[in-house]
Amino acid sequence: MSLAVLYSRALSGMDAPEVVVEVHLANGLPQFAIVGLPEAEVKESKDRVRAAILTAQFEFPAKRITVNLAPADLPKESGRYDLPIALGILAASGQIPSEPLIRYEIAGELALTGELRPIRGALAMTYHMVQNQTAHKGAKNKRAFILPQMSAQEASLVKDAIIYPANSLLEVCAHLSGHTSLNQHESNAQIQNISYPDFNEVKGQSQAKRALEIAAAGGHSVMTLCTIKCSRAIMKFISCAKHIPIFGCPLKPN
Repeated sequence: MSLAVLYSRALSGMDAPEVVVEVHLANGLPQFAIVGLPEAEVKESKDRVRAAILTAQFEFPAKRITVNLAPADLPKESGRYDLPIALGILAASGQIPSEPLIRYEIAGELALTGELRPIRGALAMTYHMVQNQTAHKGAKNKRAFILPQMSAQEASLVKDAIIYPANSLLEVCAHLSGHTSLNQHESNAQIQNISYPDFNEVKGQSQAKRALEIAAAGGHSVMTLCTIKCSRAIMKFISCAKHIPIFGCPLKPN
């Protein structure tokens, strides 16, 4: 099969829209083109992918290779597409099976040695993958995420997410080929309840408390200015400032 289709995620703030990675091999002069609004670091992945495939003892096809990152109007950045591009080339050239690819979303930066390096936004990408599956309920939409080992812990904070961490391109290929399965990551994150001093414990200091309340409500910075003679007042102000975290609400998973 000269065409392989994989799934990954882009990153736009806390949003992580789905990206379809399409790899096509055609006869003609050897060429490697990446289309779909890639930024510089994505274009540079051609050299990383070629070196990683050869280092892993696979054959890099001497054909006209076209990689499309859809949707075409969404900017693609960072090295997270290295792994899906490499797997797409191997699947399109028949070196690994293409059927299992539909069951995964894949992201990871490749070193020239074929090892996987951590990526940004693993939490956001995994969260939106699970949200998309919840919105479109059905067995055919259930996917797991293959990520670098060092990004798996962050991604596992998402409830109900299935994460398969890997250390190298070879490990992922062995998993997809059915030789050596990757172990599913088990989250060991624990929620810690932190207690902060209560703002009601501060007696007096109405002006300082009012200033801190306004700063906390608006997310503003606070700067104190004084002379040596008012060091006692500054100490009282610092004592008030220690109670600011009580204004924050506990973070929720979403």
